[in-house]
Amino acid sequence: APPGLWLAPTRLLDSSCSLKKTLQCSCSFRGTPTPSVQWWVGGAPVVMNHTGFQVSSTTLGPWANSTIHLTKPPETGTSLLCEGRNPEGTHTLTILLKSGRSSLVAQTFMKGLIRGVFYGAIGVTLLFLCLAPLIAKHIRMKQAKKIAAMKAEKSPKIRARQGLAMSLRPREPGKSRVTPPPEPRILQEQDKQAEK
Repeated sequence: APPGLWLAPTRLLDSSCSLKKTLQCSCSFRGTPTPSVQWWVGGAPVVMNHTGFQVSSTTLGPWANSTIHLTKPPETGTSLLCEGRNPEGTHTLTILLKSGRSSLVAQTFMKGLIRGVFYGAIGVTLLFLCLAPLIAKHIRMKQAKKIAAMKAEKSPKIRARQGLAMSLRPREPGKSRVTPPPEPRILQEQDKQAEK
């Protein structure tokens, strides 16, 4: 470092990953002297423009920026490491990569699950709306019967009518009784009066 310049260890300032046509990750470091940036994939250092990877790096004063493009989908569980280094220190960032296929399957599963829950909720709501009038009618009928029973217990006229209705009901067959006609009694009484 030039005389009079403060020395500073490497520090990671920013990092990001985005998936468009290819996976692209970036790291930004700051340090004095300016850090150098190295990418590692699966524990092996990435050589500039190696097959399957494209690396571009820029430096400006104490800042160093580097971007890696993965031209082919990574295997599930592959680790991507971004390392910034200067004589004062090293700073690294590790990113665990997943296969695009597995994420696509997970996304499809989640979309299907959300749709299923949504359509299920709509179905239950429609069923409830169809059954609600029937349930309300059933409840009203039960309440009306209870109210009628309570009124019948309280009213003596209704009780008397119920008793009269019970007495007017025909008796069961086989248990009927034959009562003698009242005519002979009347004749006997008339005979007694004639004798007097």
